[in-house]
Amino acid sequence: MIAEDSTLLREGLVRLLADEGHEITASVGTATELLAAVESGPPDTVILDVRMPPTHTDEGLRAALEIRRRRPGTGVLILSQYVEHRYATELLTTDATGVGYLLKDRVVQVDEFLDALERVCSGRTAFDSEVVRQLLARSSHSDPLQRLTPRESEVLAAMAQGHTNAAIAAQLYVSQSAVEKHVNAIFDKLDLDRSTAYSRRVLAVLRYLGS
Repeated sequence: MIAEDSTLLREGLVRLLADEGHEITASVGTATELLAAVESGPPDTVILDVRMPPTHTDEGLRAALEIRRRRPGTGVLILSQYVEHRYATELLTTDATGVGYLLKDRVVQVDEFLDALERVCSGRTAFDSEVVRQLLARSSHSDPLQRLTPRESEVLAAMAQGHTNAAIAAQLYVSQSAVEKHVNAIFDKLDLDRSTAYSRRVLAVLRYLGS
């Protein structure tokens, strides 16, 4: 399902995704219409704008939170002109599986957009690097992330964007085993115990975004 108040962008997304073999079950212009459509027939994934009628403030993000509350298995890919810190942090720290947040500039880079959508559809994460940067800019000097080396910070930033170890290795021109060593070092420096019932990878990303 797609929720976007710009008719031009909405119809463009519909055509693009249909051409790529995706089934569009609803295409609407308001958060209210989206919530009603989700209730009548839950989709695998929702793509939605942050600012929609009537106030054009945060209707989309609040709708995303409501969708995740009602139907946790539904993937949510946020498109925005801006980084909305309050609701973005709440969305990402509640349960980051199957969640993405892209700035609209990325939509014109079709391959990146489709890759992000596929990650969200498969239950992984997809965060725009600028979204990550702005959320991290609010971290304090006492943050345990300060213990990380520059290379470990690069690896964690790539993890926060939803990339696999193999993709990070290709991106940084290092071996996959080197990336795995960096990831384990990150877990240790963030005090993420191996015995935890939760995914240490998800916890590391949440620590990174929420700090």
